[in-house]
Amino acid sequence: MSNQLYIKEIQVLFDAVQKSKIFEDQKMMTDAVPLFPIAEINATYEQEKNAAGFDLKNFVMTYFDFLGAKVSIRREDHLPIGQHIEKLWDELTRTAYEEKGTLLKLPKPYIVPGGRFNEFFYWDSYFIMLGLQVSGRVEMMENIVENCSYLIQNVGFVPNASRTHFLSRSQPPYFSLMLDLLAETKNDETVYTQYYDTLEKEYAFWMDGEEEAKIGTGLKRVVKTKDGYVLNRYYDTENEPRPESYLIDIEDQENALGEEFYRNIRSACESGWDFSSRWFADGEHIQTIETLNLAQVDLNCLLWHLETTLAKSSALQHLKDKENYFTERAASRRHMINKYFWDEKTKIYKDYHIQKNTKTTSEHIAALYPLFLGIADQKQAKAVAETIFEKFLYPGGLVTTTKKTGQQWDLPNAWAPYQWLGFKAMKNYGFDDEAELIKNNWCSNVERVYKNTGKLMEKYNALDTETIAGGGEYPNQDGFGWTNGVYLKLQQN
Repeated sequence: MSNQLYIKEIQVLFDAVQKSKIFEDQKMMTDAVPLFPIAEINATYEQEKNAAGFDLKNFVMTYFDFLGAKVSIRREDHLPIGQHIEKLWDELTRTAYEEKGTLLKLPKPYIVPGGRFNEFFYWDSYFIMLGLQVSGRVEMMENIVENCSYLIQNVGFVPNASRTHFLSRSQPPYFSLMLDLLAETKNDETVYTQYYDTLEKEYAFWMDGEEEAKIGTGLKRVVKTKDGYVLNRYYDTENEPRPESYLIDIEDQENALGEEFYRNIRSACESGWDFSSRWFADGEHIQTIETLNLAQVDLNCLLWHLETTLAKSSALQHLKDKENYFTERAASRRHMINKYFWDEKTKIYKDYHIQKNTKTTSEHIAALYPLFLGIADQKQAKAVAETIFEKFLYPGGLVTTTKKTGQQWDLPNAWAPYQWLGFKAMKNYGFDDEAELIKNNWCSNVERVYKNTGKLMEKYNALDTETIAGGGEYPNQDGFGWTNGVYLKLQQN
């Protein structure tokens, strides 16, 4: 797989395009496909850019193809929501058997989220798979797993999304959970052994730097606490503006603190939560972002699941030493999750601040992960459930944080993944009534918006069920992969 970051090759032109705002959405230019050799485009641009009457937009439209920049879904007939989703699976299916512009090639067809997101996304794909399971589309579930495996084998990890400029970061590691879902669907445990090398390789990616990390600091995605324990954090290898949000990042950086503003921004993108007060030192402003200073509860729970899955897969192959190794690692991490993330005072799981050796103040819905994966004990689960119901559940679903900042991963927005996590978390500990409430509040919101607009949205407003959700760097998108998946899965339960 070529690691050519072709955006770097057109950097002068790219910089001019992004700073001139000729497109409303900065993602347009990152997704464009050059129609001529890069050297030729660059030479012509240098030659023409200072000429009288030079039109930058016209130049770009001549030398690049913008087909497929947006998935638009137009439907004359207003179908029942379930039938609409079934049709959407086909409309959101893509193939990329060769590289085009920034798009990475993948061996199998896949489903894109929709709207401006016209490529394969890592953690979205797990929630899409939940719906594919309900729809009986097992082959597409297998395709998603196969594409993830291909990326891990060829890149070393699953990038944030299947584009060259995402080769510096991943997303929440859901591959082991995808295998659970596939094994359950096919009633076949051999998937764990089939993808054993892939699981090991993804684990090695997240644990890279473990040997070299110093006490009380982070190195790559690994953190060593003051007590010498190993935890993980989100991280991005680059410290420069994101191509897909180029101008926004440059403008935000002007008043930012610290030398690693861009890396902190990008590392928050690896979490999938771009952006939220969860990452801000002052809880309010993106300029104070400090993702790198935190070990995150969700990531560490997912890595516990990966360790547990590796132990299980080792056992299936009678690899006794490896089974013992991963079983011990999982047991140690479970202990650390309760030691570093459980907050006895506020009765919720929080992130851990590496430098300050304390839990962060942000209360957020990622506290559900220890319940979703069965790591919490019954007493902790009850406490978390009570806190969630008191502070996070609204008429339109579960919100992500208790703060309203205008960031899209803050109040008042309800996102599909956390409705499923919340439902499952409650079910795991016998809180069936609470699970039903989460399900009904969010599903009725989805149905109402669909009835009014004919669309399934990326996110929903949980407080004001009269309006559509907003906030963030781009307008609310329709399509929408993970909403479709979670809605179908909740309806089935």
